[in-house]
Amino acid sequence: MFSKIPDVLTILRIILSLVILIIKPLSILFFVLYLICGLGDMLDGFLARKMGAESEHGAALDSLADFVLIAVLMYVFFPYLDRMEYMILWVIGIFAIRIGGLFVGFMKHHTLAFLHTYANKATGFLLFCFPLLYVIFGMPITCTLLCSIASISAIEELLIQIKAKTLNRNISSIFKINRNELK
Repeated sequence: MFSKIPDVLTILRIILSLVILIIKPLSILFFVLYLICGLGDMLDGFLARKMGAESEHGAALDSLADFVLIAVLMYVFFPYLDRMEYMILWVIGIFAIRIGGLFVGFMKHHTLAFLHTYANKATGFLLFCFPLLYVIFGMPITCTLLCSIASISAIEELLIQIKAKTLNRNISSIFKINRNELK
């Protein structure tokens, strides 16, 4: 029964991410829900490991929750990219690379294969910090920082999907692919 708690937290994170769509951006309620989503992301994985409830299903659900939150944030902050066409094109490019990586992973492993690399975790952390960084540094600096790290992580994930024979969702970096896993 308790082994379902991490999955319940992840589903709650998906629901709260969708609720953010109807909240005024950068309001107190926005930040509260956003903080709950971020803490839930850390807590569900921690609890899954501590309870021995780690599973492929849970990892895929966690990746889906991350994807939903990212999509929601892109939708919420897209209007703030006004007069920053280059940034819009950059974000579209990152999205295209991510979709390419998912496509390659799906064709090879017959499942959506989100990877938990260090670069993806750094991107997730910066994305979690995005609203705060936006308030402190403004949109151009915040977007440049986030898109730079997101580009590196998207390219790394695509290369791992292309190079690795087997699916290892928890691979930390492209430099950690074993020779046995290479094509």
